Amino acid sequence: MKHHTQLILSPEMALEPAWVDYNGHLNQAYYGVLFDRALDHALAPAGLGPDYIATRNLSFMTVECHTCFVRELIQPAKVQVASRIVDLDDKRLHVFCELLHAGEGLAGESWLAATAEFMFLHIDMATRRTAPWPSDVRTKLDAIKAQSADLPLPERAGRWIGLPKRG
Repeated sequence: MKHHTQLILSPEMALEPAWVDYNGHLNQAYYGVLFDRALDHALAPAGLGPDYIATRNLSFMTVECHTCFVRELIQPAKVQVASRIVDLDDKRLHVFCELLHAGEGLAGESWLAATAEFMFLHIDMATRRTAPWPSDVRTKLDAIKAQSADLPLPERAGRWIGLPKRG
């Protein structure tokens, strides 16, 4: 599976043994942990790292997330996450991520294990209400978004969940 250089690729991560469930694969709850760790990496260049709340008393919080499980991960798989900013405005940030099996050895091939789409709100922690991005952060977020602006919208972006209506 090829990935565009315009995407932000996380460091390689290993599945922890405690994350494997009775089905012998990565439990669905831990996909979220992997995506969360990758998002910390992807958004750090915009200043949205762990010290953002400490230095500015501002943060961002997930208000919606949609995960698609494409192919199961079995220990001892190693993974990486490719992330991109799909859109943003004064207070919101829309991010799409692909969880990739990292491939092993010279013949190892990476493949798509899952996708996750997030909507975040920027929050003033003093009031715990939405607030505009500081101008320096917004400029950096816009620059990150611009890196992948020429890519088509990911196939799974904007999906809904539900049963099809029968006629």
